[in-house]
Amino acid sequence: MAKLETGSKAPAFTLTDQHGKKVKLSAFKGQKLLLYFYPKADTPGCTTQACSIRDARDDLAAAGVAAIGISPDPPLRQEKFDTKHGLGFPLLADEDHKVADAYGAWGEKSMYGRTYEGIIRSSFLIDEKGKIVQAWYKVSPKKTVANAQAALEG
Repeated sequence: MAKLETGSKAPAFTLTDQHGKKVKLSAFKGQKLLLYFYPKADTPGCTTQACSIRDARDDLAAAGVAAIGISPDPPLRQEKFDTKHGLGFPLLADEDHKVADAYGAWGEKSMYGRTYEGIIRSSFLIDEKGKIVQAWYKVSPKKTVANAQAALEG
């Protein structure tokens, strides 16, 4: 798992969102993007993280920042998560975790003494040209927005 660093080019992707629409990273060229990876839709930590982004949407938009969440969940589960919490931003399905791999957000985890492969909760602030402004690995769900805002104030 290679971690992305400041100045790295953000790996391109095309994934399906919660409405069945294909979303490409290149569609966000010319604006900043807060891209985050979360393990599973509608679980406590992932809900906290997604709702914090939803609640900061106006502040992020004022700073020219769009938001996208990515998890291994299928589009239907993403849609239910979006509808239940009124998230209102793209939630992308990375069911084969290839995009997570490219961003260094897939790797070995352990819980209750069990080791397994999964999403490493991570977030990335990407600039208008598709470069990583900052990457946060093993980010706290409550820190995703605060980290991005601090990086924007820079």
